[in-house]
Amino acid sequence: MTTMSTTTPATTPAAPAPAPSATGRARRGLPPGLWQAAGPAAVFVVLFAVTAALQPAILSGVGPINLTTQATAVLLVALGQAAVLHVGSIDLSNAAAAVLGAMVLALALGPLAAAAPLVTLLVMALVGAVNGLLVAFTQVPSFALTLGTLGVLQAASLVVSDNTTVYASANGEVVSWLFIQAFAGLPVAFWFAVVVAVLFWLVLRRTSLGQALTAVGLNETAAVFSGLRTRWLKVAAFSFSGVMAGAAGICIISQAGAASSFGLGSDLLLPGIAAALIGGTAITGGRTNPVGVVFGALTVALIPITATALGVTPQARSLVYGVVVIAAVALTASRARGAVVK
Repeated sequence: MTTMSTTTPATTPAAPAPAPSATGRARRGLPPGLWQAAGPAAVFVVLFAVTAALQPAILSGVGPINLTTQATAVLLVALGQAAVLHVGSIDLSNAAAAVLGAMVLALALGPLAAAAPLVTLLVMALVGAVNGLLVAFTQVPSFALTLGTLGVLQAASLVVSDNTTVYASANGEVVSWLFIQAFAGLPVAFWFAVVVAVLFWLVLRRTSLGQALTAVGLNETAAVFSGLRTRWLKVAAFSFSGVMAGAAGICIISQAGAASSFGLGSDLLLPGIAAALIGGTAITGGRTNPVGVVFGALTVALIPITATALGVTPQARSLVYGVVVIAAVALTASRARGAVVK
């Protein structure tokens, strides 16, 4: 008699449930990157709404003009700073370069007339290129190097001005129209800065140069192994920062008709960095939204007006400034999984 054995089939382990995809997560919340793109504008709109509720005069014709006038030089410096931050460096000297550029322009307007602004931009581009060359080829950290060139440029400003105010004594009309003429109710100078921001955005998003700059900021080592000329890309970023500093210097002369080491433009460093960061520029490099920087500059220019509307004393305005900057940067900073915050 044959005994039939019954074989129990092996139990197949249950397949793990599929992890929710990035797309699924995005559908349940905000799309990835949306807040980083829209955050700077949202911060400005909220702050402007609060200010307008407390001080309705800001909605009048003079209010927007004053706001954009104050924001223009900050925006130009911030765009230069954003370019340098984009490649993983920082430029602590570009505000001092703006003051020196203003002095160069004031002295050059007399003999060179309409050519003076171009000469100013070229000189400041050279200053930025020297910064870039030193950072790229000496391997000195940009923070330390540009802190040193900050002192050098401040000393140069004192020498050029003979420690006094430098006036644009001739041909001032070459640049003064930038804040006299208006388009859509706002100064032409501000619109020029906005156009630069849009062009910068197009370069970063639509050109091989922009992709190469982003690669350097995201991972410089990988960029080197990919064959990119990372050193010269850094020089290009610092040169652009110098050009933007020169443009800010032109705005200083256009507004004030004079420049000094302690006058208009001497306090652009921190506002410029703050505007770049509020605008969504990653301090770790590789992520920049130049259009967001426009709203970052407007926010920085609006903070003193908001503080006044809130009745904050002048002694406490720095506190308000610091709190708004920290909050805005925290809201617009990347929260990607696995990202390292430095």
